[in-house]
Amino acid sequence: MEGCIFCKIAAGQIRSKILQEDEDVLVFEDVNPQAPVHILIIPKEHIATVVDIPESKIGLLGKMVQAGVSVARKKGLQSKGYRFVLNYGKDGGQLVQHIHLHLMGGRPMEWPPG
Repeated sequence: MEGCIFCKIAAGQIRSKILQEDEDVLVFEDVNPQAPVHILIIPKEHIATVVDIPESKIGLLGKMVQAGVSVARKKGLQSKGYRFVLNYGKDGGQLVQHIHLHLMGGRPMEWPPG
């Protein structure tokens, strides 16, 4: 999608600290971290929101979670835990119209979150 910052990162047009990548999913560090470890996991294909995922692509969410678990292990978060966040819409806090999963850890997480 033209103008989408995450599409530009996936295409290599914008530099990012990439931690893991396969044909479908890209994992990179958030440039505005909200925790000591704050990672973004995106599909390479542009899908604006979680409600826009076609049924044929629903397995993509599982691949995103698997990629996050893999990176969490590499970052040493496995023993104490971490949080996944998937925002939807303005009130849900989705700022970029490209689905993305936040992986945050390295400190205790509060509840409720917002």
